[in-house]
Amino acid sequence: MRTATLGPAERAESLASMAERELDLLVVGGGVVGAGTALDAATRGLSTGLVEARDWASGTSSRSSKLIHGGLRYLEMLDFVLVREALKERGLLLERLAPHLVKPVPFLYPLQHKGWERLYAGSGVALYDVMSMARGHGRGLPLHRHLSRRHALRVAPALKKDALVGALQYYDAQMDDARYVATLVRTAAAYGAKTANRARVTGFLREGERVVGARVQDVEAGGEYEIRAKQIVNATGVWTDDTQSMVGERGQFHVRASKGIHLVVPKDRIHSSTGLILRTEKSVLFVIPWGRHWIVGTTDTDWDLDKAHPAASSADIDYLLEHVNSVLAVPLTRDDVEGVYAGLRPLLAGESDATSKLSREHTVAHPVPGLVVVAGGKYTTYRVMAKDAVDAAVHGLDMRVAECVTEDIPLLGAEGYRALWNARARIAARTGLHVVRVEHLLNRYGALAEEVLELIATNPTLGEPLQSADDYLRAEIVYAASHEGARHLDDVLTRRTRISIETFDRGSRCAREAAELMAPVLGWDKDHIDREIEHYQKRVEAERESQRQPDDLTADAARLGAPDIVPL
Repeated sequence: MRTATLGPAERAESLASMAERELDLLVVGGGVVGAGTALDAATRGLSTGLVEARDWASGTSSRSSKLIHGGLRYLEMLDFVLVREALKERGLLLERLAPHLVKPVPFLYPLQHKGWERLYAGSGVALYDVMSMARGHGRGLPLHRHLSRRHALRVAPALKKDALVGALQYYDAQMDDARYVATLVRTAAAYGAKTANRARVTGFLREGERVVGARVQDVEAGGEYEIRAKQIVNATGVWTDDTQSMVGERGQFHVRASKGIHLVVPKDRIHSSTGLILRTEKSVLFVIPWGRHWIVGTTDTDWDLDKAHPAASSADIDYLLEHVNSVLAVPLTRDDVEGVYAGLRPLLAGESDATSKLSREHTVAHPVPGLVVVAGGKYTTYRVMAKDAVDAAVHGLDMRVAECVTEDIPLLGAEGYRALWNARARIAARTGLHVVRVEHLLNRYGALAEEVLELIATNPTLGEPLQSADDYLRAEIVYAASHEGARHLDDVLTRRTRISIETFDRGSRCAREAAELMAPVLGWDKDHIDREIEHYQKRVEAERESQRQPDDLTADAARLGAPDIVPL
């Protein structure tokens, strides 16, 4: 099985290697599109580098609704091309590319009007299923079904009886978005890409009009590298305009940030065996199953403040609670909210109304020689965006380059996953772990779970759960630092695990235990451990304070009270 490790030594080697010789392609931005672009390029035989200013998926790609979906609501907009493309990608991810990470999830759509609404909505969901099957990648999901009100209330007893006259149930898919990106980066590295997080582009190298490389600051160890590349791809999402400004050229399009927030509540607060999708006056609202929790979201509001740490205000939280409570028999309160997270969608904005594009479409441009920009799009179609970006970059290479092959490249952990899943009872017996723990590992790491189990075999105490976040094993914290590129406590509690949104204390109580597990891998002494914990606690308090503020401006100011950690 092909694998790769993103530990401290591998990161240092990658930075040195990228600076040593000219790359075919350098990708700037370590979200899902950037990581996907690096994998696409590496699997075409191109020498490839990938740099990210903060942590992998630390922006938009860890703060989504965590859905892989065709975009059912885009059918209403008659955007059949986008839906067809997304449904194909959903099928590929479920069946071939990442079955260990992408899972089916049911949704119930309550009907509020007799007769016409069942016909109207039912026709849309039926078309959704047909389009999925027509692409040959929809057979892994059950077809939709019509439910009476009585049947719908059996499936979702949490609903008010007068909130529906019947319902439709259909299927989409979900994943842990941050974990998906980390796996995507490791897969790119396994195929030869050089990757480094906490490596910030501070400027571009020019020869005449042509962009020939980038100046990259090592945020962790200090120092600056000049990385030369025949082509550079700017895949920085909501930071696209900022990155473009370093070139000193006016972009062909602009990217506008739209804020979406989500609430996380315990599973027992909403009595239902299915997710929910509800109409609001602006868009749709999802209630999404998430392990022992529910995710409720999302909002859609303009954001022009700090991009690194978008803040959820009290008004945002009230909006979601008000809309979800309109259909719940037992309403949610602020006290039910375990976690809150806010993310920014990168929406394309043209120079005028005539050139503006639909919000979830993507665009690839070649504004100056040597530089390709990819922006817009949606998580589900990241692979198509990556393909288009590399196709554009290939035009600037003086060499023959193979066609995209990522449709047939499973992510690390996919190969052998189903066989290990079938053997999970034997694995549990062999390791002494409960079978539920083995299932948890397989659904987070796939076949790479064997590497986590090897850590436990070497040190059995790592097979114990974290004391204040017992969904996760101690071995997973060590593995995040040694194999998955985690450099800080925040990386582990917020992205490699989701402890920061899955516990009422936001991960504060397990912070020291986690930091002490990371310390030997990353060479931290006691003072460094204390700094990491102090920084994390300040971040949690700043987020709590921002969520008590009435509006975006005051929430942003409160969140900025906890700056990013900078190693000494």
